[in-house]
Amino acid sequence: MDAIDRKIVALLQDDASLSLAQIAHRVGLSQSPCWKRIQRLEKAGTILKRVALISPESIGMGLTVFVSIETGDHSSAWLAKFAQLVTAMPEVMEFHRMAGDIDYMLRVAVPDMQAYDAFYKKLIDTMPLKNVTSRFSMERIKSTTAYPIAADLRTARETRKK
Repeated sequence: MDAIDRKIVALLQDDASLSLAQIAHRVGLSQSPCWKRIQRLEKAGTILKRVALISPESIGMGLTVFVSIETGDHSSAWLAKFAQLVTAMPEVMEFHRMAGDIDYMLRVAVPDMQAYDAFYKKLIDTMPLKNVTSRFSMERIKSTTAYPIAADLRTARETRKK
């Protein structure tokens, strides 16, 4: 990715509803080459999809729970089955295989404690699990979907050195 690609990605991360004309103007290209770059970034898998971000509270999903899971079975067959079952649960917003003292981490969004209890029972019925620990978010202090772009990181590092 060159500097223009990074600018395009940064703009789309901030606001995917920008028109092609707005993006092209901001990165200093005409619309046709800008569109070709966006298509190339999509084909390469850099841009996965464009979505609307929703306030969880506004749709009644005000409880966020981080669930750490330990298992006694580390086989690929177990993981494949577990991943299939967990990814099908709509409450699971993120699902990570971890290094360290826990095996998997989930970020779960539910309306309330009663809904989480129902989710928890469904989760522990899926497959044998060694340990499941739930941590409840009391306040979301920062939440972003935008990754820092390499040029932004260099600028931040250079600013700190001064």
